[in-house]
Amino acid sequence: MIKIGITGQAGFVGTHLYNMAGLYPEQIERIPFEDAFFEDRERLNGFVRQCDVIIHLAAMNRHPDPQVLYETNLRLVQQLITAMETEKVTPYVLFSSSTQEEQDNEYGRSKREGRALLEEWAERNGASFTGMVVPNVYGPFGRPGYNSFIATFCHKLTHGEQPEVLVDSNVRLIYVGSLCEYIFEKIFRKAQHVEPVVERTEIPHDFEKKVTDILALLENYKILYFDQGIIPKLKDRNEVNLFNTFRCYIDLSGHFPVKLTQHADPRGIFVETIKLGVGGQVSFSTTVPGITRGNHFHTRKIERFTVIKGSARIQLRKIGTAEILNFDLDGSEPAYIDMPVWYTHNITNTGNDELYTQFWINEWYNPEDGDTFFEKVEEF
Repeated sequence: MIKIGITGQAGFVGTHLYNMAGLYPEQIERIPFEDAFFEDRERLNGFVRQCDVIIHLAAMNRHPDPQVLYETNLRLVQQLITAMETEKVTPYVLFSSSTQEEQDNEYGRSKREGRALLEEWAERNGASFTGMVVPNVYGPFGRPGYNSFIATFCHKLTHGEQPEVLVDSNVRLIYVGSLCEYIFEKIFRKAQHVEPVVERTEIPHDFEKKVTDILALLENYKILYFDQGIIPKLKDRNEVNLFNTFRCYIDLSGHFPVKLTQHADPRGIFVETIKLGVGGQVSFSTTVPGITRGNHFHTRKIERFTVIKGSARIQLRKIGTAEILNFDLDGSEPAYIDMPVWYTHNITNTGNDELYTQFWINEWYNPEDGDTFFEKVEEF
């Protein structure tokens, strides 16, 4: 069992890393970290004492005074080093630097010099260290106006605003899930080798696009999906990741359930439940009164629940949070809920009759890579 701690655990990348580490319960024990540890020497010392691996993400990304940003980021590195040397421990440290290392700004300097300090610590103490030069990171739950221009664009498009492109250039991007996978591969590989390694590594980007091209994709998702309920054509994994990122900025309580149009004639009714630009798998289920299905979440799959007969309550809860969203649907007014990634969800027959539900998911089920992780909505 590898004991892993993440400074900056509550941040954008830290939250994803912490949650993804939870998908390896047989291999990883998560050592909780709070930002307040940097203000309490004993708690910081206790944290480093427990860790086999420390992923140092804690940093200030933006501040009106660049000097404050620079000094803060270096101070955090120095405090971490002091804690490890005080406790005489040598965990494997991975440091999140940035492609801005080579730029002449205070943020880039803080990353470059912070990485150098940790390299010196590792060499001085016979420890292992990986300085990761990370391209621009995007993904679900990033803070608009802070973590990524993609977060800003998605938030604006789903909240009635029009994004502006201030500088149009080619940007190298990595999805936060790809970054997490890279980090865990590093950790698992290092666990198999005893000899210390001190390295600087440039993490490969997933793709490179102009800012205007990315905005055009997101605007298409807004028109097709947000406004019309159509699943857009997604030509590769990168576009699936962008689409899942876009979806997470929707105000779920205000947007769902989406009512469907019924076309009635003397024969009965006809309802279009899914309009697709992608493939996938469509299925249906019947559920007897009082029974709950689901209580699981996905990290990449796009999924739609459509109630076509009977009464149901669909519940969603974002992993790592306590708030539960409840949606009551009835087949007399067919409607759907789309499941965001990293939200555990379930569906319960709340009526007296059999419940008919149609499910769509954007990929066929593969038992070797099911992307289905069980966690009860009502247990936190």
